Amino acid sequence: MMKLNQPYFILNLSPWPILMSINTFNLMISNIMLMNFNFNIMTISNILMMMIIASTWWRDIIRESTYQGNHNFNIMNLIKFSMILFIISEMFLFISFFWNFLHNSLAPSIELGLNWPPKNINFFNPLLIPLLNTIILLTSSFTVTLAHFYLMNNNKTKTIIFMNMTIILSIYFIILQMLEYKEATFTFSDSIFGASFYMATGFHGMHVMIGMMFLLINLWRMMKMHFSFIHHISFELAAWYWHFIDIIWLFLYMTFYWWNN
Repeated sequence: MMKLNQPYFILNLSPWPILMSINTFNLMISNIMLMNFNFNIMTISNILMMMIIASTWWRDIIRESTYQGNHNFNIMNLIKFSMILFIISEMFLFISFFWNFLHNSLAPSIELGLNWPPKNINFFNPLLIPLLNTIILLTSSFTVTLAHFYLMNNNKTKTIIFMNMTIILSIYFIILQMLEYKEATFTFSDSIFGASFYMATGFHGMHVMIGMMFLLINLWRMMKMHFSFIHHISFELAAWYWHFIDIIWLFLYMTFYWWNN
């Protein structure tokens, strides 16, 4: 029986994981070349290829779950477990940023004049844009929870309304962070202080954009009636990811903004 199923299994293996890994490696090489040499077309082509592979991979997953019915409860549990492992890996990425920040802020080096923040760096007021961004993300966490609540109660109209509100709030957050960067009086190259700040908040901003794309795709699927009140794992994982982003921002606000003042 296994021998009969093996050719079918081999023919239905997804090509996207290996193609994505190869393209990611090429993107890393092209970025290194971009930093050390002149501009090259490889970076743009690799980014475009990554977007094509990601969209096609996501299309196949939607087909498998929605139209072919391959995502049974065992598969959904495995997908949830994979998402938990992914969030844990992201958590350790941000732990490294916090570790770097606390190491340098608690014991500033002599090159920084034993001061943190270093002299001549005018940092942001944590009660202005940073506090507003905190309120925005906390509100978006509330709206995505309401969207999940109404989906569980089979009210798709209110689910779509609160998903739209969450996406609008995420766009608002990204715009405010761009304005904050534009008004900053220090840059990435201003000692370890600037590098630590922009690396952590920039990575978080990238995660907000990824989470917004995740929610947009789920909004489109909701409008296409792909979800039911008992089968909506894609939206559930998007809500997990969004709550993770909110929690990380709270720690970023308390350390990178409040601690510095």
